[in-house]
Amino acid sequence: MRTWQRRGPLACLLWPVSLVFGLLGGLRRALFRAGLLASHKAGVPVVVIGNVIAGGSGKTPVVMALARHLGARGFRVGVVSRGYGRVIADGAADCREVLPDSAASDVGDEPLLVRRACDVPVFVARRRSEAAQALLARHPATQIILCDDGLQHYALQRDVEICVFDDRGVGNGWLLPAGPLREPWPRKVDLVLHTGMAPAFPGYRATRALAHHAVRRDGRRVALAELRGKPLLAVAAIAQPKVFFAMLRAQGLQVAQIQPRPDHDDFAHWTPPADHALTVVCTEKDAVKLWRFWPEALAVPLALSFDAGFLVALDERVDRALAASVSSAPGLAR
Repeated sequence: MRTWQRRGPLACLLWPVSLVFGLLGGLRRALFRAGLLASHKAGVPVVVIGNVIAGGSGKTPVVMALARHLGARGFRVGVVSRGYGRVIADGAADCREVLPDSAASDVGDEPLLVRRACDVPVFVARRRSEAAQALLARHPATQIILCDDGLQHYALQRDVEICVFDDRGVGNGWLLPAGPLREPWPRKVDLVLHTGMAPAFPGYRATRALAHHAVRRDGRRVALAELRGKPLLAVAAIAQPKVFFAMLRAQGLQVAQIQPRPDHDDFAHWTPPADHALTVVCTEKDAVKLWRFWPEALAVPLALSFDAGFLVALDERVDRALAASVSSAPGLAR
């Protein structure tokens, strides 16, 4: 929201409410620290990738990149998420495993994307601590759990906290609803990661760029170079659609029409283009839903690259957490 970027009249009007929000949040954190609210330890290292501002800041692409990085190091990785946007029918189980053929409406679009793109176990639940327990019960060989979002989900203990920011920074610096902050900043985290172009304060950088190919529904790749000169209809139901549209144009693609839609939109009311000369392109997150209605759509993946020091710092913390979890395991304590 534009209101959250400055301390204007509306933000000032809401500021007293934000004080109440802050007091309630602080009380909740104190209850967890005191052990009056239960906090679950998974038994394997947990890395939380979250943020302190409302709205998307590029967390899921970071989760996917880290799942691939840790997998390349030889670790068996699992992912847990709340599964934002999913619909839970009366009497249906809240905690569930995400499978490649799951419906986004049942498990959430981002968890489904992670499962398909990274081929790692993924579980969703309102309480991510329950998702972690279910994941380890179903996949006991898992060595590391990545938690997509959940920096404020203190019911799940964590070993490494990564706080992700985009170009909004902390906005006007006030708590909800007067500002975008879910909790006060600065607060102690292990690593700060900026996915935007202009970081507002120190931290590591993650550079986002489109891959040089698009993906069809059947997994076949199409080089973006083959799309140059063809009129495109660009569709995006993400937090900042204009960023995706700008990236397409930066690749020299002819974006004839754009369709920004609400974040996590299910495309149930989407209308296919009347002009069949238009090629529909979308983000990977949108494709897991849009392909149901328009199988011809092309998904353009997002490629993420980190400052060299970020992965070094992450690996050091993960290795320490792994060593600690092994030394504290039953029968191995010294």
